[in-house]
Amino acid sequence: MKHVIVGAGPAGVVAAEHLRKYDPQSDVVLLSGEPEPPYSRMAIPYLLIDQIGEEGTYLRKGQDHFQSNGIEVRTDAWVEKVDPGARQLELRGGERMDYDRLLLATGARPLIPPIPGMDRDGVHTCWTLEDARRIVSRAEPGAHVVLIGAGFIGCIILESLALRKTRLTVVEQQNRMVPRMMDDTAGGLIKRWCESKGVTVHTSTKVEAVDAGNGEHPLSVKLDHGDPVPADLVIVAVGVQSNTEFLDGTGVKLDQGVLVDRHLRSSVDGIYAAGDVAQGLDFSTGEFSVHAVQPTAADHGRIAASNMAGRTQQFRGSVNMNVLDTLGLISSSFGLWMGVDGGDSVELHEPDRFRYLKLQFQDDVLVGASALGLTEHVGVIRGLIQSRVRLGGWKEKLKDDPTRIMEAYLARTQAIGHNASVLS
Repeated sequence: MKHVIVGAGPAGVVAAEHLRKYDPQSDVVLLSGEPEPPYSRMAIPYLLIDQIGEEGTYLRKGQDHFQSNGIEVRTDAWVEKVDPGARQLELRGGERMDYDRLLLATGARPLIPPIPGMDRDGVHTCWTLEDARRIVSRAEPGAHVVLIGAGFIGCIILESLALRKTRLTVVEQQNRMVPRMMDDTAGGLIKRWCESKGVTVHTSTKVEAVDAGNGEHPLSVKLDHGDPVPADLVIVAVGVQSNTEFLDGTGVKLDQGVLVDRHLRSSVDGIYAAGDVAQGLDFSTGEFSVHAVQPTAADHGRIAASNMAGRTQQFRGSVNMNVLDTLGLISSSFGLWMGVDGGDSVELHEPDRFRYLKLQFQDDVLVGASALGLTEHVGVIRGLIQSRVRLGGWKEKLKDDPTRIMEAYLARTQAIGHNASVLS
């Protein structure tokens, strides 16, 4: 049996390791389209602030880790086409490779908005190690940097740029920062926090063009209102999309990504998908979504490997969860953080302390939450959402004081454990 994994991010690496464990007699081949060893994109911000070197981004630190585990890693191995009938891949350069089971773990790539000037020298995404090298060469202390996009990825990059002591301007077209994980109140607090740290933030603002600058700064960012912003470097972080183009004509069903069932199987026999390219079960909604976060990628990789090796395992669904550190202010969102039809919620808002907590209920079940400036409840909130435990009278106690979430968790889970032991 030959297992081939396309993509060497967290999903691909976890899958390769579990395939070797579950199916020790088979061949396991891990293909990366980049020249570097498998690495974590989430580690790039730490590289930008010199907390780690490039080797610190590598997913596995031992130089012989993959070889000693019987995993063949091929770098610069870009897959151009998949031929499911022949069970073959075509690589850039024309080489063909056979497979018996194929895992698509190709991840995503940054979106480039249709704005004039996106191809100018000094305009970059921040997605690869090569991107990081280019940013480091320009983002010196005092450099004028414009960051387009204040979503989750944008805010991760924001912190690195601010810590590099650049003169940073952030432009976000939505009315708040991190609009896909925070409501107006929390997103507004994050903006005020960033401004207090010396970052200029424009919300409800669009970039119309990136023009040539004057003699002092090579670039000039034109906004839909206000003066142009001079820049030595422009970074684009407006979102990502799954890498699926090489699947055209294969019969693999696509939507936001590769549609997979609860075994991470695609619509084509022998082909599985995991990570940011996989559109899998959403625990909260029962629908199928792409959850581009590392914990989901790792879960996908493990479960896909189990099923590829013939050890049937179902995926319970991923919980939409994000935790973000923005210049020391921790924000988090979980599940259906925006609420549900017919549900209700409770809110704690302490703007002077940059604290915010909002819990979303459906009947007496916690289905979502968002928090700012509060870190001790992260695991508890996720646990309550994933367990779907009924809160009973604790719901009203939480509506009086949502910070009692830890007490509610302990009380309800212990009560369930006690009842289960009595019944047994």
